[in-house]
Amino acid sequence: MLSDYAPILVFLAVVLAFAVGAQLLSNVLGPRRPSLAKELPYESGIVPQESARRRFSVSFYVTAMLFIIFDVESIFLFPWATIVRQLKVFGIVEIVIFIATLFVGLLYVWRKGALRWD
Repeated sequence: MLSDYAPILVFLAVVLAFAVGAQLLSNVLGPRRPSLAKELPYESGIVPQESARRRFSVSFYVTAMLFIIFDVESIFLFPWATIVRQLKVFGIVEIVIFIATLFVGLLYVWRKGALRWD
């Protein structure tokens, strides 16, 4: 029974050895030329004007969440489009209900003012 998993265990050992070896070789053989510009945040060389820990408006996070929600929901349209001919009328009714639900959600968010950037 264990012999069935031997190739997987060997593969995992090789992968782990490669990952650790690559990191060690990078640290040992890689160039080390630190400078003041490289030590700045993001190594951009631009002097920061304010703290990196500033607060963002809640509307930024709400907009980001709404984008992710509607983006993920729109992904469900692609598999439906590939089999729409097999689903016939049931599939069309189903997707109309799905899009109507998304539209009602968008109207709700719009009416609540979550899309306003005042």
